[in-house]
Order: sequence, then C-alpha cells, then structure tokens
Amino acid sequence: MRILVFHGYLLRGTGSNVYNAGLVRALTGLGHEVHLLCQDREAERLPFVDAVGDWEGGELGVRVLREPVEVTAYRPDIGGLLPVYVADRYEGFEARPFPGLSDTELERYMESNVAAVRDVVDRSAPDLALANHAVMGPAILARALGDSIPYAVKIHGSALEYTVRPDPDRFAPYAVEGLAGARGVLVGSRHTAEALWELVDVPGLRERTRLGPPGVDVEAFRSRPRAEAARRLATLADRLEGAEVVSWGGETSAAATLRELDPRRHRIVSFVGKLIVSKGVDLLLAAWPLVVREVPDARLVIVGFGAYRDGLLRLLGALVECDLAAARDVAARGRELEGGRTGELGYLAAFLDSLEGERRGAYLDAARSSAKTVGFTGRLEHSDLADLLPACEAQAVPSTFPEAFGMVAAEAAACGALPLSAAHSGLAEVTAVLAAALEERLRPLLSFDRGPRAVDEIAAKLVGWLMLEPARRERASEALAELARERFGWEGVASGVIAAAEGRLGELVEPLGLSDGGG
Repeated sequence: MRILVFHGYLLRGTGSNVYNAGLVRALTGLGHEVHLLCQDREAERLPFVDAVGDWEGGELGVRVLREPVEVTAYRPDIGGLLPVYVADRYEGFEARPFPGLSDTELERYMESNVAAVRDVVDRSAPDLALANHAVMGPAILARALGDSIPYAVKIHGSALEYTVRPDPDRFAPYAVEGLAGARGVLVGSRHTAEALWELVDVPGLRERTRLGPPGVDVEAFRSRPRAEAARRLATLADRLEGAEVVSWGGETSAAATLRELDPRRHRIVSFVGKLIVSKGVDLLLAAWPLVVREVPDARLVIVGFGAYRDGLLRLLGALVECDLAAARDVAARGRELEGGRTGELGYLAAFLDSLEGERRGAYLDAARSSAKTVGFTGRLEHSDLADLLPACEAQAVPSTFPEAFGMVAAEAAACGALPLSAAHSGLAEVTAVLAAALEERLRPLLSFDRGPRAVDEIAAKLVGWLMLEPARRERASEALAELARERFGWEGVASGVIAAAEGRLGELVEPLGLSDGGG
C-alpha cells in the first residue's frame, strides 16, 4: 500500500517529529511504501529515508539515495518562513508562531503545501493519507485531495493549545476545514480528545475520534544491565564529541556532560524535552537540592533546548550562589525570560517563599553543594536517548501545561526508569497505565500534583524511589519495562493509522477517560 504522510516539520527532536519518524519506520516494517512531506533539510541523513524530493523553479525532482525506495521525503518550497506552535529557532528558517503570520503569509504557506501535495499525489498515487496536527496539515490535505483519497488526522495537542485556543476565530475554521473530511481522527489521550471537541465544531467529530497514542521503539528503548548501560553511555559521549551545548556553568560539550555520568556510581535522573516554561523544568531544578541532600550520589541531566534555557541557567546559578532574591526574580518574571509577557511562576514562587528559618539554611547548604550534580546536554537526537535512558533510574516529566501524551514517560518506563510525571492531561493517562506494573504502595511515586507543594513533592517522590531497597526497586523497574513494551509498541500504532484512514473505526479504541476506567 502507498501512504502519504503530511508532517511539515523536522524528523528529529521531540513530539510530532519523533512520532512521524517512528510511524514511517513502522509502516515500512509492515511492508508499505511511504511518501512523507516534511521540512527536514537533512532528511537524506536519516537511515530510513531512501529518496528525497525538492522543488526547483516550481518543478519537483526526486533524488534516489538507495534501492529499494520505501520512504521518499519531500520538502515543499515554503519560502523560508516556517509557521510553528511554540516560538523556537530552526536553522535555515524564519520560525514564527502562527499568530504572528499575516493572512497573506498564512495563505501563501497553505498554497505552497497544497501544490506540493498535489505534485506528490500525481507522482505516487497514494492509497490513503495522514495529516498531523489540528492546523494546518488537515486543511492542506483537504484542499489538495478533496474526496479522491481517504485520510486520517493525528492530533498532537500543541496546535490546539498554542494556536487554536488563543485565537479560535482565526484558526478554528482551518481545523474545521481539515477535520470535516477525515475518516478517522486520532488522539493520544482523553484529555486531548476533550480539548479537540471543545475547540473544533465539526458534525460527527466525536464519533470519529479514536485513541492513537505515539509508540515506543521497544527494541531500542529497553532496560540494560548497569555495566552495559555505562558502556553505551560512554559510546554516546564519544559520538557527540565536540558538539557545542550548555552546562550549568556555561558553554561546554554534550560529550563532557555525559562523561561525568556513570550509572555504576551515580543515581542518574533525567529530563527530556523543550526548555520552555510550560515544561516545568524550573520546578525540577528547585527540587534538586532536596534530592541531593538525601541521595548525595544523585545526578541530574537535562536534555533539550529552547527559549527558556537562559532563564533556567539564571535560576540554577542563583540557587548555587544561595541568592534567593535572584531566584525569586526568575519566578516573578516567568515567561518574560522566554520572550513572553511577565507573569509569576506561582508554584516556584510558593516554594521559594516557604524557605524560612532552619529550612532555608538547610536548603541553601544543599543547593551550594549540589552545583556539580546538574548537567545540560543541549539538544540530542531522539535515537541518542536509547543510549541515555537505560543509564537513568528515574525521569522527571514536570510539565505544568497540558500534554497530549506522555511519550517521554513511556520511553523511560520501557528502559526501566521511574517516570515521575505531573498528574494531569495525557501524562496522567500514561501514569494510570503504568501504575498497574507496580505494587500499590509504590504507585504514588509515579506522579505529583501541580500546586504550591509541587517542588517538595517532586523531591520527595524522587528520593522515595532512589532510596528503595535495591531488590525491590529492581523488581519494580523490570515490571515497568515489561508493561511499557506490551502497551506502547509502534506496530500497533501504524496499524491504527491505516485503520483510521480507511474508516475502520470499530477496530480502534475510543478515548475513554480515567473516570471511565480507560487509560
């Protein structure tokens, strides 16, 4: 079967990029031919891409890299302006959030992609198609395909929360246009389904919505003996030698940061994601001195890049210097430090304001001594995480903003690491699935509540896991990995996409909420 996938962004990093790369590999593993529209300037370097297509002078040309050609990545000419959901930097593009585009710029982006899809259809004659995000992928497919080719839509959440919700009058009509003709609509969680139904008014949308979470490459992401995990981590550091990234003290290399970690000696905790306020990394940094005070051999590695990087470094520096006034200033300014409006980070502020008397002194002593236990790697490729996560005993997912699905939590669990996630949205639904792997007394370690006690809770949950009796923790780790392998494999995800595009909705699971007994 020939399958067209419209993504429109990169094929590495996080979120929908990782989803589409994993989906493409799974589809070809099932014997299908994939025609993928993206904006990855280095797609030819990916091992699963066999040919690349580019437009010159309005004409599509395809360059074959290897035979047989199972995956062709096409890069429409969008003129260098890449609309995004969250402000960020993309090399070779002017990346601008959708609300910052003029109507003319937005329609030009749409028209360029519609024309590209039609060229790909003429060349490949796909049997079905998939669009990603509520906007603009579905509307692009609707305009390009009409009723000629059935298609499904995969909702990732960011387009809804960062683009449609803030300006529904402008952007909801595009979502309506694209979703109206979709045979099936896939969401990662009940939370995302409810946001979709709230924001997009399309007849029959609820009846066509099915659960379609991302998948985990369970062969790559798996638990490993400590000695093997240490070897693979060292090999990853060698591979990354010379890459310029950020550490707590300034510019360094990812290789140097990773070489400071040894799972045979250290109790490694990780964060993986965008460095933006919504990911709650400030809460984790504030909690870390409390963790190191109880577990001196604990180490924290933060993987990712984003507009809040400098704000996080400022917070970490303030804590290391025992300057609570400077830390409080970070909390007061909040999103201003990533280019947004000033707005207090309430949970962080509440924690800092609670530090009084002996508690204040003990915390500052711990913060000062924890300086060399935190490292930033900057951006790593998604494939690199398969060499990092098995070396970790836990991973924190402290997002304060709704998440469509806890992809990083599922990957961490598959590697045997405890995923400590905020108790909301799609994260809570992943936690509900994983909780079944643990004995009842350990289940609370999987999540924490957003609120003024968030920092203390994060610290307490991480300490509780790291200080478990080793044999008990090892049994729990193995159980998490086994359950994650069973529930989150990619082959089932790919089969679900095909079923949704073909309208075989009876074969797919409805997005039940936690109160309905679903995950």
